[in-house]
Amino acid sequence: MTPAPVIIAVDGRSGAGKTTLAIELAARLREHHKVSLFHLEDVYPGWNGLAAGIERYVTTVLAPLSRGEAAEWVGWDWEMHYDGPARTTLPAEIVIVEGVGAAADSARPMLDAVVWAESSDDDRRTRALARDGSTYEPFWDLWAAQEEEWLAADAVQENADIRVLNRADGTAPDDVLLALQYLPALAPVLLPELSGRRGLQLHAERLDCVPDAARLFDALYGRSLNAVWLDSSLRTNGTAAERSRFSILADDGGSYGQDVRHRSGVTRLTTGTATVETAGPFFRWLDGVWGRRALRAPEGYDCEFTLGWLGYLGYELKRETGGSDIPSGTPDAAMIFAGRAVVLDHLEGSAWLLALEAPDAPEWLALARSAVTAAAVPAEPAAGTAVASTAVGIGSIAAPAFTGRDTEHAYKAKIADAQHEIAEGNTYEVCLTTAITADVAGRPDGLDPWQAYLALRRKNPAPFASYLRFGELTVASTSPERFLKIAADGGMRAEPIKGTRPRAADPAGDEQLRRDLESSPKDRAENIMIVDLLRNDLSHFAVAGSVTVSRLCAIESYATVHQMVSTIDAKLKPGLPRAEAVAACFPAGSMTGAPKISTMAILDRLEGAPRGVYSGAIGYFSLSGAMDTAVAIRTLVIRADGAGGAELSLGIGGAITADSSAQEEYDEIRTKAFGVLSALGADFPES
Repeated sequence: MTPAPVIIAVDGRSGAGKTTLAIELAARLREHHKVSLFHLEDVYPGWNGLAAGIERYVTTVLAPLSRGEAAEWVGWDWEMHYDGPARTTLPAEIVIVEGVGAAADSARPMLDAVVWAESSDDDRRTRALARDGSTYEPFWDLWAAQEEEWLAADAVQENADIRVLNRADGTAPDDVLLALQYLPALAPVLLPELSGRRGLQLHAERLDCVPDAARLFDALYGRSLNAVWLDSSLRTNGTAAERSRFSILADDGGSYGQDVRHRSGVTRLTTGTATVETAGPFFRWLDGVWGRRALRAPEGYDCEFTLGWLGYLGYELKRETGGSDIPSGTPDAAMIFAGRAVVLDHLEGSAWLLALEAPDAPEWLALARSAVTAAAVPAEPAAGTAVASTAVGIGSIAAPAFTGRDTEHAYKAKIADAQHEIAEGNTYEVCLTTAITADVAGRPDGLDPWQAYLALRRKNPAPFASYLRFGELTVASTSPERFLKIAADGGMRAEPIKGTRPRAADPAGDEQLRRDLESSPKDRAENIMIVDLLRNDLSHFAVAGSVTVSRLCAIESYATVHQMVSTIDAKLKPGLPRAEAVAACFPAGSMTGAPKISTMAILDRLEGAPRGVYSGAIGYFSLSGAMDTAVAIRTLVIRADGAGGAELSLGIGGAITADSSAQEEYDEIRTKAFGVLSALGADFPES
């Protein structure tokens, strides 16, 4: 008896291409493994024998194979219409079983992975009849009825680990093989395939020109379903300039492109035509796909993004870091894997084209090269073209009418409740948030998310601005705050913001506001509390003695606000899981208060609603082992409503301490909302 094999079932309705998919998948796996393949059509007892065939398969084939034993079974003679000779299927390291019913309920306990193949009804019938000709045609309806009866009582599709849209164009086998590598149960046996996934080669090419980033993104990714622009749109000297040096533009196209969404403990990854679902903590999943250094930065390239994952971590991932489990209307995390990207170096005035070596890489590089060159040439408006609306830059539409989740009175009452918790000794600082929302009509009368973001970045440039498109979900952020950076060499940095004042048009008045923030005992106390919290968070994964505060309560000025910022540095202990280090700091202490876990519980009660994307983190997780993320503040979330319109949501909040003034805190959230609302031509809702 051989060791129990890994068993993969390929199921789906007739004509979905299961047989070809299984044969091609077996061929790829045989490069590194011994593989046995079994077809259920060999045991169905006739055209009316689906149920009986499933029973035969489970008892005489699957059961012995799952024990590592040879399967002795009786085949069906389709020409003579009775049982044929006895046959044997030998066990192997990997066994693939394919056919209608391969993943039936009675079979699933013995399976390690279930692949469900999907195709349109017309394609399925055409393929099935082309394969089996006139012998099948008289029985198509009979067999289809049996399939429907079986599936009505057996939720195979819902229980499948991987779903693949099989277009019969040759892409499905590779997509399924890649998806299988994300299943924890298969990872040990697929080590050769996983090693191949890590043995990546990077092509890097520098172009010495300065393209217009917005034009370039629109040209390359304007029609991409999923795309990310990490847009360093602030141009100043000093510390903010360091954070604004690079912009990254990418989508999930090409051979390596993938996108992932996580909700309430389930991670759903799509690679090409295949989608795989796995259960478990997201940070553990992230460490498995990112936490090792797979690529080094090329010579002369100073950015630490060498392709990898880009997107956001939503606030509700706090369920994995000591917070409670609150379902959200948006994914708890959404990211793409970019196997090719353009990186703009604003300091050196250059553009880098990055692509993993793949058959389609040369074609994309030529396209990207042309797009960068074209975007570096100043655009001239076409004859007769009107200049866009000067007020908001999003056309002549009516400004969105926002409503508040909390009235002014209700928000102030929550401030009083937070201060009561402080007085009781349950917390020192409560970062209380709320949200304002608006419903808008569909285009052309409503808001275009792309144009809305362009308006935001013009009105409120920021070092960590970003535009994320995930299908029907758009995130438009002008965040000034870094959450966490981990360099490839293990250097860690957090830069929390606590303390805000509005800008004034009058220089003297503006300087007075800046000095008022700089000298405010309350704001300094808020900032220092969060610095202490982050020092503690970082210390769990840091080399002893490496945690330092290089800036304390410094003032940075942006288009609409002055902010108080501190910088905490540390060195990651070698060998520790990088994603777990991120989790130790998540969510940002500047968005919770201190102590973090008990304060998050207080916030759940006071706020009474999920935060979603807001106050999570936006950024990248690079194949170099580096990551850099911003706190998702000053962030507009746009969700399509399915009827052509969309819901806009803007989260806002501030830190409440024992000596907070309710009126000043309410005025502060209005100040923080101004940069986004003014870009949209909208007003803060009246209570």
